[in-house]
Amino acid sequence: MRAFASDNYSGVHPDIMDAIVEANKDHMISYGEDPVSDEAEKLFQNHFGEDAKIFFMTTGTATNTLILKHLTRSWNSVICTECAHITVDECGSSEAIAGVKLIHAQTVNGKLNVESLKPLLSGRLDVHQSQPAVVSITQSTELGTLYTLAEIKDICDYAHSKGLYVHMDGARITNAATALGVSFKEMTVDCGVDVLSFGGTKIGCMGAEAAVFINSELGKGFGFVRKQGMQLTSKMRFIGAQFKALLSNELWKKNAEWSNSLAAKLAAKAAEINGVEITRPVEANGVFAIIPKDIVATMQEKFPFYIWDEATGEVRWMTSWSTTEEDIDNFCAALKDALD
Repeated sequence: MRAFASDNYSGVHPDIMDAIVEANKDHMISYGEDPVSDEAEKLFQNHFGEDAKIFFMTTGTATNTLILKHLTRSWNSVICTECAHITVDECGSSEAIAGVKLIHAQTVNGKLNVESLKPLLSGRLDVHQSQPAVVSITQSTELGTLYTLAEIKDICDYAHSKGLYVHMDGARITNAATALGVSFKEMTVDCGVDVLSFGGTKIGCMGAEAAVFINSELGKGFGFVRKQGMQLTSKMRFIGAQFKALLSNELWKKNAEWSNSLAAKLAAKAAEINGVEITRPVEANGVFAIIPKDIVATMQEKFPFYIWDEATGEVRWMTSWSTTEEDIDNFCAALKDALD
C-alpha cells in the first residue's frame, strides 16, 4: 500500500532500524540511565542548548498533554488555534489528563498572531474566568503552513510580556526547520520558545518523541510528571537509539528535505489536472486540495488519504521520507483517470 493519509503511515528509516538493532545487543541500565540515551540527550543539547532538559516519550499526544499539565494549574487555560492537534486530534486529553481549558484564537492559514491573542487576555486576573497560562503553536501547522521566525518571536515576546509560557507542538518540526532553511535553535531558542514537543515518529522513527524544556527551570519536576503520566519507558535505550540516529549526519534534514520536495511536486502535478484545486499554501509536506466528491472513495481505495473538511470536499495529502517520485506519478495518473 502506498498512502498519502499521513507521514505516520511510513515505516521506520533503515538507519534508525539499524540503530535499534545495535542497541539490542547487550544489557543496559533501564529507565534512561543508559549510555545510548545519554548520547541522544547530548545531541539534543547541541541543537537546543546545553542547559535544555530532555525527556523521551513514546507518543506526541502524551508529550503535548504532560507538558501542558506540568505548566498549568487547574484554573489555567491554554490558548491555541481552532485546528490545533491538542484540541482536535488528542481526544480531549488536555482537558481530561492535564485538566486545563483550551481557548481558541482566531487564525489565518492555521496560524495565530499577537492581535488574535489580545482579546483572549482581556479577562486576566478576573477570578470568574480561567487564567491563560500558555500559548501553544504548531510548527509546521496542521494546515501545512509555517510560522516565520519573526512571527514566532512576536508571539513569544507578547506572551512573555503577559506572563505566559510558549509551547511549540513540533510534531513536524524537522519539516519546518528544513523548509525555512534554519536551525532548530534559530526557530525556538532564539525566538523565545519555552518548551517544545519534538516529533521523531513522523520523520522516520518507530515511536519516539521528546519533551524539550529550553527553559531548564521549567523542566524541574517534569520527570515525576512523566512517570505519573505512564511515559517513563523502562527500555529507554530504544528511544534514545532512534534519536541518536535521527540527529546524526543530518538524517532528520535529509528526510525532511525529501518529503517537503515531494509535497511540492505533488501539488504542482495535481494542480495541472482539471477538476483539482490546491486550497492552501504548500510550505512543508502537506498538500490540501478540493476534488470532486464522487471520486474521493475511489481514490482512497487506491491511495489512502484523509478528508479534511466534509462540507467543502477539501482533502489532505501528506508525503513522507519514504514517499517516492513514482508514488507521485502513479497518484496523479490515477487522479487524472478518475476525473476523465
